[in-house]
Amino acid sequence: MSPAQTPQGKPSSPVKIARRGLMLVLSSPSGAGKSTIARNLLEKDRSLEISVSVTTRQRRPSEIAGTHYHFISVSQFERMRDSGDLLEWAEVHGNFYGTPREPVEAAMAEGRDMLFDIDWQGALQLQEKMKADVVSIFVLPPTMTELQSRLHRRAEDSEEVIRTRLLNSRAEIERWREYDYVIVNDDLDEAFRNVHCIVNAERVRRDRRHGLFDFVEELLTEEPKL
Repeated sequence: MSPAQTPQGKPSSPVKIARRGLMLVLSSPSGAGKSTIARNLLEKDRSLEISVSVTTRQRRPSEIAGTHYHFISVSQFERMRDSGDLLEWAEVHGNFYGTPREPVEAAMAEGRDMLFDIDWQGALQLQEKMKADVVSIFVLPPTMTELQSRLHRRAEDSEEVIRTRLLNSRAEIERWREYDYVIVNDDLDEAFRNVHCIVNAERVRRDRRHGLFDFVEELLTEEPKL
């Protein structure tokens, strides 16, 4: 008898074991490809939800408000930060970014997985506050020359902004040791496959699946039909 069938030969229902959601954190210097990997993950894994950050920077032409970011004023950001409504926040390239607390905590409790496209400062704060829930991945470029080329090909920032991003990239790369996993994005398809493998493995970790206690107890009390 196939494990996926009942004694009558009918397909059995998939075993569902309750678990807490995970917080998948992707970080990289600008241009290394984390946002592209994040977008591919969301398209191919419908059980992942993006955590939409708030930011005080100007919207890029390719971005949609409420989908890529919530674009708010500095005064609005400061009110959220000071009232404790942000799970993490950081100042990057002269702009503020932050993660609203309420939707993340609700998702974790309901067993839903959240994806965070954030920098190392935000990742560190999440690890300090919710370490058991965080799976952190740092994406590296294959070379600094390629990183510069990608920033120029993106054609969404001024030369001054690109120079600032390149100058800051070395300090950002220095934080790679603080992440659970590190991936070199020299081939986008391969980098995506590696990230997806990490997600699938982390979902079945024993300490993340609180429903295993009840499942195993029921399994051991079941009387097999001989």
